[in-house]
Formats: sequence, C-alpha cells, structure tokens
Amino acid sequence: MVKRMTNRRKICIVTGSRAEYGLLRPLMQEIANDPMLELQIAVTGMHLSNEFGLTYKIIEEDGFTITAKVENLLAGDCAVSIAKSIGLGVIGFADVLARLQPDAVVILGDRFEILAAAQAAMVHRIPIAHIHGGETTEGAIDESIRHSLTKMAHLHFVAAEEYRKRVIQLGEHPDRVFNFGAIGLDNIHQDKLLSKEDFQKAIGFRLAKENFLVTYHPVTLDMRGPHAPMEELLQALDEYPETKVIFTKSNADTGGKVINNLIDEYVNKNPQRCVAFASLGQLRYLSAIRYVDVVIGNSSSGLIEVPAFKKPTVNIGDRQKGRIRAVSVIDCPEVKGDIVKAIQKALSTEFIQQIAAVRSPYGCGDTAVRIKKVLKEIKLDGIIRKQFYDI
Repeated sequence: MVKRMTNRRKICIVTGSRAEYGLLRPLMQEIANDPMLELQIAVTGMHLSNEFGLTYKIIEEDGFTITAKVENLLAGDCAVSIAKSIGLGVIGFADVLARLQPDAVVILGDRFEILAAAQAAMVHRIPIAHIHGGETTEGAIDESIRHSLTKMAHLHFVAAEEYRKRVIQLGEHPDRVFNFGAIGLDNIHQDKLLSKEDFQKAIGFRLAKENFLVTYHPVTLDMRGPHAPMEELLQALDEYPETKVIFTKSNADTGGKVINNLIDEYVNKNPQRCVAFASLGQLRYLSAIRYVDVVIGNSSSGLIEVPAFKKPTVNIGDRQKGRIRAVSVIDCPEVKGDIVKAIQKALSTEFIQQIAAVRSPYGCGDTAVRIKKVLKEIKLDGIIRKQFYDI
C-alpha cells in the first residue's frame, strides 16, 4: 500500500465496544494532544448498534472526531452470525484502512471485531500495536483471538510481567514487548468521579444501605450455554432482597441476548431494587464501583479495575480463569449456593479489613503516556518483518 507523505505520524485507534473505548480513551487523548501525531478513530461493532446503545455517540460527546465507521454486527448472537460479522468487518476495514493510510493501527483485547480489523491491517502491511496481550481466559473464545492478535501484531503493550513473558514465549521479540501496566487504571487516577448524589441522579436510581454491581458475559467455550448459569446467579441475588442491584448488560457474544433477556425479566420483576444498562459509560461505571459494596460476575474489570478501589469482587465461573488476580477477588463456581457463600465472604467485616491495603497487580495508572511515547518514537521502517524469537 502506498502511503501519502505527512509530517505527523498517523495512529489509527480501533474500538468496537463501550468497555474497550473506556480503556482506550486516555491513550486517544494523549495522541490527540501531541502535535507530532494525528489521531484517527475507527469505530465498529457494538458502538454502531441500537441494541447496545449507539455508544459511538459517547466518543463524540467526549470531544473526539470519529474518522471512520465500520458496520459489521449482525442481529443474531449465534455462531453463524458472529462468524459472518467477522467477515463483514474484514471487508469494511479493508476499505477504511486503504482510505486512511495510517502509519500504525492500535487494537486492544480479544474481541471478534478486533480480529477483523487486525486481519485487514496485516494484509495492508500496516504495523499493529496490541494492548492487553499475553493474558489467558480459558473459558472464552477470546483466548484464541487474543493469542492470534499477538502473532499479527508488531508492538505489544502488556499489563503485567507474567503476560510479557507469555508474549515472548509466543515468539515475539523482547524489544517489542512493553509492560506498562493496565491502561484502565489511568481513568481511576485521572478522572474526577461523580459524587454519590450526582451518580444516583445520573442513573435515575437510589442506592440502598447495601448495593451490588453485576456484569455477566457468556462463557463462550461452555457448550451448555449461558441460560442455566445466569439463572443460578439471579437466584443467588434473590437471597439479598434488601440489596439494590445495578446490572450492566452482556457484550455481543454468542449467547449474549439470552443473558440480556434474563436481566430484563429480572429487573421487570424487581423494579424497586434493580436497574439495568446497556452501557453505563466509563465515568458512571467507575463511579458505580466506588459506591457499591461488591462487584459480581465474570468481567475482566472485576480483576483489573475493581481492586484499585479496594472493593471485593465475586468472580463467577471460568471465563477469567488464568488471569492474575488480587486477594480481593473471590472465585466461585456458577452455582447458587457457592455464589451466595462468596457474596457473604465479600460482605464480611473480616474480608473487608483484609483487603483494605490491597494493591492492584496491574500497575499504577501511567500507562497511556508511556504507550504514546513508544508509538511516537519507535522506528516503524521494516517493523512488519518479524522473526520468530526462540527461547
């Protein structure tokens, strides 16, 4: 692909979901503020879906200009729909990258729409920078996608030393693997979170003496499907009739609609104590963590961001199996009785005292500026030619 000459290095950030954008926002701001860099933003996936709240609007409300939109998400959440969505994403990003001609593409995580963007960038011979590689989530198809992205990428920004070693184990040269910590912690240190009163006004919901934040996603490698495990979780929540519950809905994964329908049914049955959101947005989500007593579910945020608030996480099932966790994380099976016991432990005075001094194993919140510096200064000539690094 022939690139136009430019005085500024063009960095294209790809984002497909509300949570991913929340993590990438500090880096996007760093790039936008640097006179030697040009920020390009390509949105795709759930950002462009009515069902998931058209969250591209949040990006625009934050003052960013979206450079390109790639529609790829089909209405269904079965395996066929997801596979077709990947194909549509490759087609869309093929055209977008040919038009934008970025000097580098930045991707984060392990979602299927990001796999589509990476495939197109790889064929275009555009250097790829991957954030959050080297992690393991044995219960989800994301595991395979994440490691595939590592092999397509040329620069790697990992969240812990264990993950750095794993990326190198996959054959990536140590000089191109940077452990700068988890970028999500930047928001906690930089954002001014909402006061309790402002948070309640922002979500239209009054908190109680005791409150839970619940996010549960499909365990996509579990052939049983998400219905039974989600029912177990909801039955566990029934054991806390005086507790208020804030649900954030599932991503557009196989089985996600099943989970979201069950959440809607539960909220309709318990309107005084429950509320659900397709997307809280980063500010309201982090503020929610501050004011709830326990975060429950199987989201990566329960392992990465929540410990920074010194709050307990009840991590259900195998979706996050293999990820590094702080002592504030309580693991339990997808069984009602075990979930109830885990919540009881999380609420106990002894456990709360135990985690009062907990530290996140994912860094200290200066990740974005360090990633930006590498993207700005590293030599890109010849970087797409990779040799397998043997250990």
